[in-house]
This record gives sequence, structure tokens and C-alpha cells, in this order.
Amino acid sequence: MELDRSKAPAFKVPEDFVVTDPEKYFLKNGATLYFFKTPNIRAVKLDVVGASGRLNLDLIDQMVPRFCLQMLLDGTGKHSSEEISDILDFNASEVTPLTSFSHEGLRLLSTKKQFWNVYPLFLSLFEEATFPEDFLEKKKSQKKLQLKIEREKTSSKANQLFREALFGSQHPFAFEALEDNVDGLTTSKLREYYTNSLWSELEIFLSADLTSQELEDLIISLEALPNRKSQPLKEWGLNPENQRLNITKEGAMQSSLRMGGPSLPMTHPDFFALSVFNTFLGGYFGSRLIKNIREDKGHTYGIYSSLQVIDQYDYWMIGAEVQRNFKEEVIFEVKQEIDRLVHEKIDSDELETVRNYSIGNMISQFSNSFDLMERFKSVHRNNLSMRFYRDKLAYLKVFTAEDMLEVGAKYFSQEPEIQITVG
Repeated sequence: MELDRSKAPAFKVPEDFVVTDPEKYFLKNGATLYFFKTPNIRAVKLDVVGASGRLNLDLIDQMVPRFCLQMLLDGTGKHSSEEISDILDFNASEVTPLTSFSHEGLRLLSTKKQFWNVYPLFLSLFEEATFPEDFLEKKKSQKKLQLKIEREKTSSKANQLFREALFGSQHPFAFEALEDNVDGLTTSKLREYYTNSLWSELEIFLSADLTSQELEDLIISLEALPNRKSQPLKEWGLNPENQRLNITKEGAMQSSLRMGGPSLPMTHPDFFALSVFNTFLGGYFGSRLIKNIREDKGHTYGIYSSLQVIDQYDYWMIGAEVQRNFKEEVIFEVKQEIDRLVHEKIDSDELETVRNYSIGNMISQFSNSFDLMERFKSVHRNNLSMRFYRDKLAYLKVFTAEDMLEVGAKYFSQEPEIQITVG
């Protein structure tokens, strides 16, 4: 039978979706290793991640952790920066700092053939980094230039003000980097953080096609890594402020818009419904916000709504870069679209479109073995297992228009708490 290539194949919802949790190993240094075997993939991905100590740092020192990680490749007791670069290049490997508001670490990505050639160098970065003074001064100069460029971007300022509206201006998560913070960086501060705080409460995530003996050898070597007990973190109460701001920036052609507020964690019973509601609103390219503000009115190239998390704080945010003269109209239309979703039943065509998109999008996030570990990390930080995705698929198959009205009434009946425009 000939294929009719003028027609897309019919979408078929999978009957079931089973993904297992990784193998789990407890190391003698207190670290935990999570391992996914990746048959026939001749690559190795190794992430070593610890808890960040930035909540205990003064605001002026908030840049110390990031600079500390960025300088690990600038030299060790055995190798110069140039030698480290040559070794990684020759072995088709790369080492990448991993930084977020709550975690810090290193990633090694290599081929199976070359992994053992670069692995000793990777291990040396955890205890033998030297933080050369000249490299620090160069990085400080580059960072100050970057900050100058970022200050010209309305989007960067809007993001920072949104976090300030969530947490308060004195919270580290609302920190705005300034030149004074860069000038205050010293090699002694970096070494102190490196020695006393950087490698704490380690978790190791390994994706590779290793034999039992290779895995055992790797575990033995990883048990030699430093793994400190993290110090009790300073308690930071949420002190939101300036939740309605309109900052005018002379010469700006566009305004950056951020709207939103606190949201639900992945462990909440209503999370699946809320995430689907968010998809209708602004979570994909056929969303209500895209159709109204991009396609119908042409006020932006893109507008999105997303559920996000910083440390243990969950929030949702609408973001867009809009024509400056139409920002008030865009804000009005955003509120109108939310109101319609809260009060008007979604028709069956749109319901099935979002159902099929959501299922397909979720399945696509498991396209290769390395994706398994990324998806595991997403739920693991919320004390969930890979069962989360099976439960999510089950919900996506059966949610109704009435479910969307119910979740909308519970969480979107009031105007967004935060409304920031810059530009």
C-alpha cells in the first residue's frame, strides 16, 4: 500500500508509559550516586552536584560561588589552564560548571573511549584548583562589561524585579549584581568558599554504558571526593515588595512585561491540573496568549506562561517583550484571557489539541537515555520518583473542560499578584 505523504500520521496516545528510577548507591563519603545504564550509547555523562551555601553569604558576596566554579578550569596544582584545555580538547571532552540558586557542581561529558583519560583531571578539580590572580582579574573585567551590557536589557531588569517582588530586596534570590560586588571578589574569598562550602551534601548522577566492574571502580574513586556536611542555612522569610512597578527606560523600543505570583509544588494534588491550565494560557505556541497578543494584535514576537521553581519556592510567570506603546493594552488582554479561561468552558477541539500536544511534548522529553537522568533530577529535587510521569500521562488522558474551570476558579480568580513592566 502506498503512503499518502500529504497527510500527517494519526496521533496515537500511548497505552502506558513506564520509566524506572535509576540504580541508587550510597558511597562511603556520604554521597549518593544515581546511575542509568545507557546500552549502545558510547558516551558518558557525569554530574557531581552539591547544595549551595549562598544563603549564608552576605549580599556583597553573592557572586563568590559562581566565580569559584568558573575558575576551577583556570589551573590546578599539576596543570595550567592551557594544559587543561588541551587535555579536554584532545580527548573530545568537556567540563561544565553547574550553577543554580540552590545547587552547585561540575559536569563531565566524554566518549566512553576517552572518559578514563580525562577522569583523573576531572577529579583533581574538586581539591586542587589554584585560582590564579591574573585569571581572576581578567574574569572580573569581563564580568563588569557583561553587567554593563545586561543593564541595557529591559528583560534582565524585569526578571530581577520579579524575583524582588517575590522574595524582597534583601533576599539572596533577588540579588542584583553590581560592579561593587565584582570589585569585592578576591582569591582568598574564592579559596575559602572552595575549601569550606563548595562540595556539600553531594549527589552524583551518572549516565553511561558501564560494566559492573567499571561502575565499581568508578564508585571507589568517587568515594574519595570531598563531601562536607552543609552548615545550617540562614532562614529567609519571604518579604515581597513593589509588586506593581512600571519602570520607564528612555530610548527603549520595547517594554519587558512580567506577571505572576506564588504557585503550587509538584507534590500538590492540583499540580497536574494547574500545569494543563497553564498550557492553555501560555504554555505552547498555540496558546491563548500567543493567538491574541502575537497573532491577532502583533504586539510581540512571543509571550509565554510557565511554572517555575527557585529552591523550594514555586511560582508562575507570564513573560513577554512587547511594543512599548501597547504595554497597557497587552496587560489588559492578558487579564482578559485569564478571565475567559476561568469562566468560559473550553471547546472540545481546543481541549483535544492541548491534550495531544501535552502528551506528545512529555513523551518527547524521553527521546534518549540521557534524557532519563534529566527528567529524574526534575522530580528528585521534589522528593518524587519517576512514577510522577506515569501519573501525569494518566491525568493528561482524562482531564476535562470542567477540570480547567475548577482549577481556574481556585487559583486564578484574582488578578496576578505581581505586575512588572520595564521600558
